Amino acid sequence: MLEKIRVPRIGPGRPRKKSDSLAADKAYSDGPCREYLRRRGIRHTIPEKTDSQAARLRKGSRGGRPPGFDEERYKKCNTVERAINQLKHARAVATRYDCEDVQVPLRAVA
Repeated sequence: MLEKIRVPRIGPGRPRKKSDSLAADKAYSDGPCREYLRRRGIRHTIPEKTDSQAARLRKGSRGGRPPGFDEERYKKCNTVERAINQLKHARAVATRYDCEDVQVPLRAVA
């Protein structure tokens, strides 16, 4: 899904294909998602699942350190989601779902 992102530039030049940062829900806190974002150099804000956190703490020093998480940036996502919900309630924005094999709903945060 991230490969399909095209951000137009002001003036000449080809569109950007990589966002600066990304915020996602706990559903995307698994290793492969985080690894993919790290490999592409995209900063991400994804909260850690409670069971993953408990498993990491249970392992002690072998569990590794917790992934970075910016609470303030994640709070801004809620503001955006609420604004979109209000627009949808007023029928100003219609949600369109594509039928594809794989759907990964991610939000890009500037």
